[in-house]
Amino acid sequence: MLGTIVNTATIIVGSIVGTVLHRGIKERYKEALFTALGLASLAIGLNATIQNFPRSQQPVLFIVAMAIGGVVGTALDIDGHFKRLVDRHSRQGDSNRLADGLATAILLYCIGPLSMLGPVISALNGDNTFLYTNATLDFVSSTVFASTYGIGMVLAAPVLFCWQGLFYLAAMLSSSAVSDELMAELLIVGGLLITGSGLSLLQLKDCKTLNLLPALLIPVAWFFVRSLC
Repeated sequence: MLGTIVNTATIIVGSIVGTVLHRGIKERYKEALFTALGLASLAIGLNATIQNFPRSQQPVLFIVAMAIGGVVGTALDIDGHFKRLVDRHSRQGDSNRLADGLATAILLYCIGPLSMLGPVISALNGDNTFLYTNATLDFVSSTVFASTYGIGMVLAAPVLFCWQGLFYLAAMLSSSAVSDELMAELLIVGGLLITGSGLSLLQLKDCKTLNLLPALLIPVAWFFVRSLC
């Protein structure tokens, strides 16, 4: 778990550094950062999805996952609950932006080959190279996010720790629990979620990405049921 601890710590440190910078950034530069983060999210999300399409053995699974996940998430109103939670701890007028920024940051930190494969390799081989590399990237990202949205971005750190901890634990319990096939499906769905966050940041379409989060559980459930047959 050392790699995950380091990765979590870099997000905390990066958020603190970014918050210090946040106070000296003019509004027009913050708007430029919003646009930059939105475009970067689109690029990262689309790249993850397109790159993993050839690896998919279930070509329609991601469609089913997004549809079911969206319905379940909307019924639970995950996005609404999250924004109301953030609203309680934010200044009036800043809450929606912080919620969008935090949702995007969590997806970018958690949904990616380094963040998902890193804990698995660490658990099986004791190699933290992927996680240390991811930590470096997340330090830069968290600094930029916090310079735009403020100290609230530090809340992404415990989410990352729990996320990577789940992959680490799954790999420790069973080396075949997180297969390459399952990873490909998760990255396809995750890429679409990041793309949706990018559209929200650019104010092109409020995709309510958090309502789509249950979509990540559908491939897991599918592979689990298939393993029982």
